Amino acid sequence: MAVFITGASSGLGEALAVRYAAAGHTLGLLGRRKDALLALAARLPGEHHIYAIDIRDREALHAAARHFEQAVGTVDLVIASAGVSAGTLTGEPDDFEVFTEIFATNVFATMATFEPFISGMTQRRAGTLVGMSSVAGVRGLPGAGAYSASKSAVTTYCESLRLELKPRGVAVVTIAPGYVRTAMTARNPYRMPFLMDADDFARRAERAIAKHVSYSVIPWQMGVVARVMRCLPDWLYDRLAVDAPRKPRRGEPSRR
Repeated sequence: MAVFITGASSGLGEALAVRYAAAGHTLGLLGRRKDALLALAARLPGEHHIYAIDIRDREALHAAARHFEQAVGTVDLVIASAGVSAGTLTGEPDDFEVFTEIFATNVFATMATFEPFISGMTQRRAGTLVGMSSVAGVRGLPGAGAYSASKSAVTTYCESLRLELKPRGVAVVTIAPGYVRTAMTARNPYRMPFLMDADDFARRAERAIAKHVSYSVIPWQMGVVARVMRCLPDWLYDRLAVDAPRKPRRGEPSRR
């Protein structure tokens, strides 16, 4: 099986790459840092293709997708796991650029990652596209307007895409991680319930992807939390969440 993974130079993408390479699959590894991708490919079994590009560069992303598809013949699985996070405040003018970066990376790059593979998958009536959402997208979190909104958009976008492609034989899977031990969560200055290791996350995500689970929260305990959050009336959610701890903005120190 050929698997194309974005955000592969660190975090969830790296953990998923390790998992799929161990299963004997051929990978297309895309990320910003060439040195990290080379180091990852060197320790993985098998031969893989690396693409060191900015995920926001749609033309370069599509060129990488075309190269990988030509190299392997058929791409069976595409995982759009590239993502960024930062605290944001709408009242701070400097944060507009951070909002733009987060949406460009988390939302628009997810769409651009899927685009070049859809035609081939629908022609074969086979293939799986995986979008990486987050529990943070279930309800808006204070100080995380950009991240929460971007992940909510990923969830809704993947749902729309699932309905479009299901009759054409292509599966769309949405994975919503809770707290996973990565460089992204290392800056969180607050307690993270049900924090799990990245390799454990990858193992569970691989299982959900193989089963074509349409929407899966990992770990399952955070799935329970997510369902409760969805059901809370606004007045109660506001009371519980208004003073929730916040992720630092760019340039702010992480205080624990």
